[in-house]
Amino acid sequence: MNNAPIRVFIGWDPDQAIAYDVCRFSIQQRASVNIEIQPLMLDRLRASGVYYRPPDPLASTEFTYSRFLVPYLCKYEGFALFCDCDFLWLDDIGKLWHYADENKALCCVKQDYGPPEQTKMDGKLQTRYPRKNWSSLMLFNCSHAANQALVPECVNTRPGSYLHQFKWLKDELIGAIDPDWNWLEGWSEHKNSQPPRAVHFTRGGPWLEDWAHVDYAEEWFKERDRMFASRTE
Repeated sequence: MNNAPIRVFIGWDPDQAIAYDVCRFSIQQRASVNIEIQPLMLDRLRASGVYYRPPDPLASTEFTYSRFLVPYLCKYEGFALFCDCDFLWLDDIGKLWHYADENKALCCVKQDYGPPEQTKMDGKLQTRYPRKNWSSLMLFNCSHAANQALVPECVNTRPGSYLHQFKWLKDELIGAIDPDWNWLEGWSEHKNSQPPRAVHFTRGGPWLEDWAHVDYAEEWFKERDRMFASRTE
């Protein structure tokens, strides 16, 4: 890895602004490398003309589809990471670049996730589909020829199943990341006494009243309080 900053894109949604802030802070507090974090804000992407997809009633967040613009936004150069905003990072994000493989178009945690709930977050529909949650954490090899398919027209017009199930890629181009980097609260199992590297509150996070007592909620609240304290120093 050279000295260029590691590019990290985090999905942003006005309904989860505090989740984004804590996610960003938790990354910054543990990063041992130079990082450059950008929010994927839909209003900015629409204003620039890059994103023009009609609203989808089944989309649970504003960044449901815009995440697939990352290679385009990086001018199809180098590696970049995308993650949902409902992550709490407990380890150094720089370690993920161990998975940066020039022969893979992207790497992700290959979950076999079948949520039993009918709803998630604040009443949004919990959908089920193959490779669910694979796209919630993606290390893109933006330079890979296969990702040239992710032009704005593709992201704006292709169905969600095409994008979230990585149908523009051959299976052998999808690398695997250790599940501890996308540990699904309420689903993933504890492997040992050590905490996961990144907790994903995919069902609903502690910033929501109905999810204030989930696993790792205490750690999330502590991180939030540290963030607030840092702003007043």
